[in-house]
Amino acid sequence: MYSPASAAPGASDDQQSVLTLIVLKDDNGKPIRNASVILHPVGKNGKQSRGGQQLKTNPEGKTSYPGVPYGKLRVQVIMTGYQTFGGDFDIDKPEQEITVKLKRPTEQYSIYK
Repeated sequence: MYSPASAAPGASDDQQSVLTLIVLKDDNGKPIRNASVILHPVGKNGKQSRGGQQLKTNPEGKTSYPGVPYGKLRVQVIMTGYQTFGGDFDIDKPEQEITVKLKRPTEQYSIYK
């Protein structure tokens, strides 16, 4: 766990949320441990701010981060053997939970087979 003192770059004294992310396998709903979860604040113009925070999921597929400032947050989840997930979320509650379901890569098609 991270302490609020290590809040995301760009965090101010404004309202902050305790964010919990849950990473699951799309096909069976089982948790994915050791997935990399990267958090980036997003500016008003939609551009990703500098800095960010990288977390790892526990055996239950969960990770938490206190001190996330209210506003847009870009979440990226990376795990070997799965498609990378990326999405923007509005952080607007004192406690927020985001569930991400990772999919296996689809078969690649080629005219050269």
